[in-house]
Amino acid sequence: MSARPHVSLLLEGTYPYVRGGVSSWVHQLITGLPELRFSLVFIGGRRADYAEARYELPENVVHLDRLYLEDAFAPGKPGPARAKPARFADAQALHALLKLEASGQGGRSELQDASDRALERLETDLGLSIDDFLSSPASWEQIRNAHRERDPHAAFVDYFWTVRLMHGPLFQLARIEQRLPDAGVFHAISTGYAGFLGSLLQRRRQRPLLLSEHGIYTKERRIDLNQADWFETLHANATGPDIGTSAGLRELWIRHFESLGRLTYRAANPIISLYAGNRERQVRDGADPERTRLIVNGIDCARFAKARAARPAQAPQVIGLIGRVVPIKDVKTFIRAMHKVIAKLPEVEGWVIGSPEEDPRYGAECEALAASLGLANKVRFLGHQNVQEMLPKLGLLMLTSISEAQPLAILEAFAAGVPCVATDVGACREEIEGGSAEDRALGKAGRIAAFADADALASAAVELLSSPEAWQACQAAGIARVERFYTQERMLGAYRGLYRKLLQG
Repeated sequence: MSARPHVSLLLEGTYPYVRGGVSSWVHQLITGLPELRFSLVFIGGRRADYAEARYELPENVVHLDRLYLEDAFAPGKPGPARAKPARFADAQALHALLKLEASGQGGRSELQDASDRALERLETDLGLSIDDFLSSPASWEQIRNAHRERDPHAAFVDYFWTVRLMHGPLFQLARIEQRLPDAGVFHAISTGYAGFLGSLLQRRRQRPLLLSEHGIYTKERRIDLNQADWFETLHANATGPDIGTSAGLRELWIRHFESLGRLTYRAANPIISLYAGNRERQVRDGADPERTRLIVNGIDCARFAKARAARPAQAPQVIGLIGRVVPIKDVKTFIRAMHKVIAKLPEVEGWVIGSPEEDPRYGAECEALAASLGLANKVRFLGHQNVQEMLPKLGLLMLTSISEAQPLAILEAFAAGVPCVATDVGACREEIEGGSAEDRALGKAGRIAAFADADALASAAVELLSSPEAWQACQAAGIARVERFYTQERMLGAYRGLYRKLLQG
């Protein structure tokens, strides 16, 4: 690598190995700022889940590092490690600080100093190592004491393996930090493990850390943890026995992710969100309000001019869901809504446009549900497709997600002249109905319904597909809204200015 990267992007479970809205945004950011050199740090769970890149890397990507959390539990040195008690004292101070901040009391300066010291020394000669954590008697005693204090009702073996599974990757990230190339700015695209790595880099390298949250990581992990299949898969990857799925262990994981979020918020400045609701959530979760700001998503509207021009005169009788086939997108509610739509409008079809590879079992369940409802020939699972080619074939876009941030799929549909019916999550209402008074004056670009309400989603879709006047009014509002408030130029200009300021600082 001939020159230091301007920006190092810290990416957990996304670009360039997973398709989706966040990955599309990352690719858009890199290609839209060709004057900057980017390095990428990809963090995945298991190698087997990320076989090959889904994006061709732009020329201004000068470095790619890949790390997998499963490597934290690779066989190490046999026998017990003899860690110095003082090293565990630093770790105890870090946990005390996080517990204090979680209670809303704020962190005392001496605890903050001790916690920073623990993070800066992690996996160095002066601090704790993975061998200390996994093999030392002091670690065993600390886990036993924490179990008695915090969750004595959980079986100790379950608690023990949960703590090891949670903390092992943190040591691995601390080791990896030492070999990563330097950059002018580190930019985490979530909290979680990417954010934790960013907080280490900020403290150790004394470089600025920028955080952009699309969805709120802790909120989405809470949803995941309430999905039994996800939780069981997570624990099946541990190198110990089947450790159970108790509510107490779920809550332990949630507190863990919240702690990683607070560490990231303390290190990052600025902290970006996509809309006011997520900004408020960040502040509730520990972000300094003075560091937070909004930068909305934007798209290259000109890219979709051809798609809009290719639209037939009449709205196609096709409703599309564009997105990953995963539980958080609630594809099953889309299928149930299509069952109700087709009962009233038999000529309508439903297309699921998105890859099932991230959760093949859920994809199979969705196809089985469609078949059980007699929709095998009416709801089609098309896999990953070129969205610009698909949009002219849709009469409506339907998003049935149970959590979103500010979906690019809605903005792209508007630019291509496709109205949208969506659940009332994230910024979907703002995108469809408008945020400011000036924006709302443009009219509604579709309809909003409660999440998991197949009846309401179906009724909205039937209304728009049955009324050319209502459909055309929504189409006009969507085009006007995206071209006025959600352009790529505005979004890229905001990030270009932030990068320039941080690089100069």
